[in-house]
Amino acid sequence: MEHRHLTAQEIETLKSRGCRAADWDKVLVKGGIDYIENVSFSGEVRLGKMEKTFTLPGGVERHSGIRIASLHNVSVGDDCFIDNVSDYIANYDIGDNTIIENVDFIVTDGESTFGNGVEVAVLNETGGREVKIHDKLSAQMAYVMAMYRHHPDVINRINELVDRYNAKHKSDRGTIGSGVIIRNARSIMGVRIGDAARIIGSGRLKNGSINSNASDPVHIGHAVIAEDFIIQSGSRVEDGTMLTRCFVGQACRLGHGYSASDSLFFSNCQGENGEACAIFAGPFTVTHHKSTLLIAGMYSFMNAGSGSNQSNHMYKLGPIHQGILERGSKTSSDSYILWPSRIGAFSLVMGRHVTHSDTTHLPFSYLIEQQNTTYLVPGVNLRSVGTIRDAQKWPRRDERKDPVKMDCINYNLLSPYTIQKMFKGIKLLENLQYSSGELSDIYSYHSTKIKNSSLRNGIKFYRIAITKFLGNSIIKRLENLPSDASDELIRAELRPKTTIGQGDWSDISGLIAPKSEIDRLLAAIADGTIGRLQEINDTFHDMHAHYYEYEWTWAYGKYKEFFGIDPETITAAEVKSIVEQWKEAVVSLDRMLYDDARKEFNLASMTGFGADGTKHDKEVDFAEVRGEFESNSFVTAVLEHIRVKSALGDELISRLRK
Repeated sequence: MEHRHLTAQEIETLKSRGCRAADWDKVLVKGGIDYIENVSFSGEVRLGKMEKTFTLPGGVERHSGIRIASLHNVSVGDDCFIDNVSDYIANYDIGDNTIIENVDFIVTDGESTFGNGVEVAVLNETGGREVKIHDKLSAQMAYVMAMYRHHPDVINRINELVDRYNAKHKSDRGTIGSGVIIRNARSIMGVRIGDAARIIGSGRLKNGSINSNASDPVHIGHAVIAEDFIIQSGSRVEDGTMLTRCFVGQACRLGHGYSASDSLFFSNCQGENGEACAIFAGPFTVTHHKSTLLIAGMYSFMNAGSGSNQSNHMYKLGPIHQGILERGSKTSSDSYILWPSRIGAFSLVMGRHVTHSDTTHLPFSYLIEQQNTTYLVPGVNLRSVGTIRDAQKWPRRDERKDPVKMDCINYNLLSPYTIQKMFKGIKLLENLQYSSGELSDIYSYHSTKIKNSSLRNGIKFYRIAITKFLGNSIIKRLENLPSDASDELIRAELRPKTTIGQGDWSDISGLIAPKSEIDRLLAAIADGTIGRLQEINDTFHDMHAHYYEYEWTWAYGKYKEFFGIDPETITAAEVKSIVEQWKEAVVSLDRMLYDDARKEFNLASMTGFGADGTKHDKEVDFAEVRGEFESNSFVTAVLEHIRVKSALGDELISRLRK
């Protein structure tokens, strides 16, 4: 159905219903005018048909139509319901089946890029690592833009591509998609709103994009104030959240008065009650507590305890310092870190730390403060129930429903990224032991102290984890090996199909990939081979898709170094030896996890149970609330893991014997 001019009779009817227009010839309609009243028209206005009835929460019905509103240069799609706009809607194109009710004003004033191109001063508040946000921004692209400043040609080229994208999408007209609901909102200025978005009770939204879609709608809740922002699909921002110069990735949750400025949040982040300033929050960064401040730090798969705090200002040259908590790190309640510092992957930080530690080569560690001294306990987090539980829950908590996933997320606890650190960690600890003597009580490393027993246990934990990883890899590689396989067939099965994967690996904010491939991408960006933002993301996704192929290439090169077995000349007997060591490592690590879980069921953990009763009442009450130890889901999973892995190893060994 085409738009048409109003007839003279229709104009008179509209006037009788309280409508007026600066120029009736510029008001075009598609259908009838039965549901238009008390509307003021100015500029070019195009109205769709109005034939549908909406059912609102509580069963209230409203027929599509427009009443009590002022429209200036507005296009309205089919079957929309617009009611009680106290000021006006100006310079907007509105999709089909959209509801706009009880709002102050919605306007685009002059040309806008709707948040695209806003510079976010991430990590360094004084500048130097600015990321220009845009609709195509992924965690991996942002990581390169913020962290690879030593490649200025790459940064300049990406910024050129962002500027080109912004110029293409710049407009003096805003858009509100189809199936959108905007109700009880105050001011919306220069905001592009995608399909199926829900904006309920928002305060002030200015210069931004809400990239909602029908597959994964965005929800903006009560009293939200956001300026210079982009919010991606599936996210919820509500309950008085305040955002200034922020990017919110897919399926994030920000609420309960959370406040953030100059910060980037990527897939599945959660922020409640606290504050963020100049942070790079990679996937699954979580902070829930009112007393928690995250500032000038880079995180991913991170959980911040209540009262966690960092400082980026030493009252000299200003807030110029930054820090990194590598993937999977946690901070305990009331922890504090003075930047600059770098904390190794999957580490736990407890207490106050002011000595600028760097533990990147000692992952899975505890950093504990004792009498103003930072003590490092290497590798101990490998036996922690909490670490394994986190690794299991992250994939289940990926709430992205959008078929287009912006961020690449690798959930593996053990990978070339963490295992390469363990290789370096073993050498580092052995060198400390050699240089200071095996009988030293305390060893010093990068402003931390390591006790003798902790050092020896750290070496043991890392060896167990490396054995587990390399054993997993070789078993997976030989899972289809026939029982009558010769040594030559075994070698052929093990031989990698690509050389990609050798050398160092990096964690690019959730993506684990060979550094050689990252370097290849950077070169392609710099020389212009890659000419679009989407091509950068596509390249990251290609690396992600080939992870296990590249992982095997890396693992293949480590068997000789760790086991003293060259895979080019490996025999069935040597494979059997590796699998036997793997079985021992897996079972011993699972036994440690089992013992760690048991601590949650000891008598001390029952404190507060069985109120006013006997010891027996305490145990019964505890069992009713928490269940029995042996029937706990995690405990049964650990026992099942021991059984399954042992059977898997035995099955391969039996085939090798044949």
